[in-house]
Amino acid sequence: MNDAPSCAICGKPQAAKFKPFCSSRCADIDLNRWLKGGYVIPGRSADKDGERGEE
Repeated sequence: MNDAPSCAICGKPQAAKFKPFCSSRCADIDLNRWLKGGYVIPGRSADKDGERGEE
Protein backbone atom coordinates (compact mmCIF):
# COMPACT_ATOMS: atom_id res chain seq x y z
CA MET A 1 0.00 0.00 0.00
CA ASN A 2 1.34 3.42 -0.97
CA ASP A 3 0.93 6.10 1.73
CA ALA A 4 2.64 8.84 -0.32
CA PRO A 5 0.41 11.83 -1.11
CA SER A 6 -0.93 11.95 -4.64
CA CYS A 7 -1.12 14.80 -7.15
CA ALA A 8 -4.22 16.96 -6.77
CA ILE A 9 -4.81 16.85 -10.55
CA CYS A 10 -3.79 13.45 -11.95
CA GLY A 11 -3.28 11.23 -8.90
CA LYS A 12 0.39 10.37 -9.52
CA PRO A 13 2.83 10.65 -6.57
CA GLN A 14 3.63 14.25 -5.60
CA ALA A 15 7.02 15.76 -6.36
CA ALA A 16 8.54 17.84 -3.55
CA LYS A 17 9.41 20.59 -6.04
CA PHE A 18 5.80 20.99 -7.24
CA LYS A 19 3.82 20.09 -4.08
CA PRO A 20 0.83 19.33 -4.09
CA PHE A 21 1.32 18.39 -7.73
CA CYS A 22 3.54 15.88 -9.54
CA SER A 23 4.85 18.24 -12.22
CA SER A 24 4.77 21.77 -13.54
CA ARG A 25 2.18 20.60 -16.09
CA CYS A 26 -0.33 19.70 -13.36
CA ALA A 27 0.46 22.95 -11.52
CA ASP A 28 -0.27 24.88 -14.73
CA ILE A 29 -3.55 22.99 -15.22
CA ASP A 30 -4.60 24.01 -11.70
CA LEU A 31 -3.59 27.64 -12.29
CA ASN A 32 -5.61 27.67 -15.52
CA ARG A 33 -8.67 26.38 -13.65
CA TRP A 34 -8.31 29.19 -11.09
CA LEU A 35 -7.88 31.87 -13.76
CA LYS A 36 -10.88 30.67 -15.80
CA GLY A 37 -13.13 30.53 -12.72
CA GLY A 38 -13.30 26.75 -12.49
CA TYR A 39 -13.16 26.81 -8.69
CA VAL A 40 -16.26 28.90 -7.99
CA ILE A 41 -18.59 28.38 -5.08
CA PRO A 42 -22.14 28.84 -6.36
CA GLY A 43 -24.28 31.38 -4.63
CA ARG A 44 -27.34 33.49 -5.16
CA SER A 45 -27.21 35.92 -8.03
CA ALA A 46 -27.17 39.62 -7.22
CA ASP A 47 -29.82 42.00 -8.49
CA LYS A 48 -29.21 44.39 -11.39
CA ASP A 49 -27.37 47.01 -9.30
CA GLY A 50 -25.00 44.45 -7.85
CA GLU A 51 -26.60 44.56 -4.40
CA ARG A 52 -28.68 41.97 -2.68
CA GLY A 53 -32.34 42.66 -2.14
CA GLU A 54 -33.90 42.59 1.30
CA GLU A 55 -34.98 39.19 2.48
